[in-house]
Amino acid sequence: MMIRFSWLSLSMLKRYKMQKKGSLEEMLLADVALHMYKVEHKACCFTSVAVTMGRMHSRGKGISASALPYKRTPPSWLKISSQDVEDNICKFAKKGLTPSQIGVILRDSHGIAQVKSVTGSKILRILKAHGLAPEIPEDLYHLIKKAVAIRKHLERNRKDKDSKFRLILVESRIHRLARYYKKTKKLPPVWK
Repeated sequence: MMIRFSWLSLSMLKRYKMQKKGSLEEMLLADVALHMYKVEHKACCFTSVAVTMGRMHSRGKGISASALPYKRTPPSWLKISSQDVEDNICKFAKKGLTPSQIGVILRDSHGIAQVKSVTGSKILRILKAHGLAPEIPEDLYHLIKKAVAIRKHLERNRKDKDSKFRLILVESRIHRLARYYKKTKKLPPVWK
């Protein structure tokens, strides 16, 4: 009896060996397949454990993220030209939408999953080319907005120590991000 183990994972092979099911021939085949798998994938010395860097100001180690599609070409059913996509992006930017909001609208309403696959350049680069890019980067803008909201809250609730602490953390993130954007010349060196 011939059994093919090429599609089995390492854990499945180990389980098969531990259960000791089947004839001696099957056991030997499982042993050989396990050895070949270990040699092929160099899994004999270590086990793969996902270790991620923690969040900056929390204890979380979340690894959730959206997965980009493997194919970098636009889907065959998408019949919109790159010029039309650029016109749509400029139209939404003139309405006052941020690059991420534009991307969400294009994805949900127009069926464009990745603007880069259709046009060849990202939304922010298209906006910069047309002179419609926001003055300060979007992530920095939202951090400033959050800090302003916390300050407004603290004016009403002066004894809220936790909010005071969180404001310090948000402001430190703002300064860190501003330092990076000054270094990469996305913000003027005298920006405060």
